[in-house]
Amino acid sequence: MSSNNGSALMKPLRDVGIVGYGAYVPRYRLPAREVARVWSGRDAELPIKEKAVAGLDEDTATMSIEAARNALARAGIDPKRIRAVWVGSESHPYAVKPTSTIVAEALDIVPLTQAADWEFACKAGTEAMQAAIAFVGSGMADYALSIGMDTAQGRPGDALEYTAAAGGAAILLGPAEESLARIEASLSYVTDTPDFWRRAHAHYPSHGQRFTGEPAYFHHVTSAAEMMLEGMQRDPADYRYVVLHQPNTKFPQRAAKQLGFRKEQFETGLLVPVIGNTYAGSSLIGLTAVLDEAQPGDRVLVVSFGSGAGSDAFSLEITDAIVDARRRALTTRDYIARRVEIDYATYARFRGKMLMK
Repeated sequence: MSSNNGSALMKPLRDVGIVGYGAYVPRYRLPAREVARVWSGRDAELPIKEKAVAGLDEDTATMSIEAARNALARAGIDPKRIRAVWVGSESHPYAVKPTSTIVAEALDIVPLTQAADWEFACKAGTEAMQAAIAFVGSGMADYALSIGMDTAQGRPGDALEYTAAAGGAAILLGPAEESLARIEASLSYVTDTPDFWRRAHAHYPSHGQRFTGEPAYFHHVTSAAEMMLEGMQRDPADYRYVVLHQPNTKFPQRAAKQLGFRKEQFETGLLVPVIGNTYAGSSLIGLTAVLDEAQPGDRVLVVSFGSGAGSDAFSLEITDAIVDARRRALTTRDYIARRVEIDYATYARFRGKMLMK
């Protein structure tokens, strides 16, 4: 990718866009009040209503396949034309064996494709999307599939347990002339900020509590967004929607307000109150909710965040093709609407929190 007039923006040599997209959210839901009841003994008022929980037969691979099928349905292309399948996640089902090959095989994309798994905490999905833009933009491929998906977990009783959820999205990149949303520019902003981590063999992640906010989330998200706006010579009013990574309800709302966006610009993609934080899928599933209702000519700003730490920012413009394409698969809100409430005991069994030896 080449720089744009010496700025931080990245633009491919060939114009690229989103030609297909799809979300997947498991139907099982754990209410936040149930977590509070178990660990605090009271039914507290909480900003998170509930979170999505993967079933016993679901993992990052199976959910990625479902989301990717929706993306392919909207794109309407032969899967064999896809030259890369990249899955970003914090919860790959195997420590050594790629999730991406399972997905590629299930979708009949094999064997002439590149496959790889990506990791960068919660921005693993947008990291894969950056690479897909470059792959298509360089001319090495006409289509590349990027996925952000997780079955995230929090330590029992930890604050993360209220939000660590399951789900995500698939974004299929291709030529801009076929796209539902054209990629205007992107950029990445990273530093070594150890706000959240999980050592090898550790079952649950650790986090720096308040440290995860100021030097980590807010610095990277707002810096990436401000540099994108400056590079594009725009201000927040030029965008119809903004999607920010959603670790909780407060962080994206505060960051959006700090950047100068209005509530109505980010509320469509703010899904964490009803499905939780889908980690590597958080920013991308918020984008799918926006694509489900955006109109031709609308501009969308997407900024992810991954602990460790970094942000990817994308400026998109919606095209006329979005109107017909969105009807070809279930919407993100369709998945949110279908729900089966479970209690904490069922959740503990589903997520393997009870280890019997």
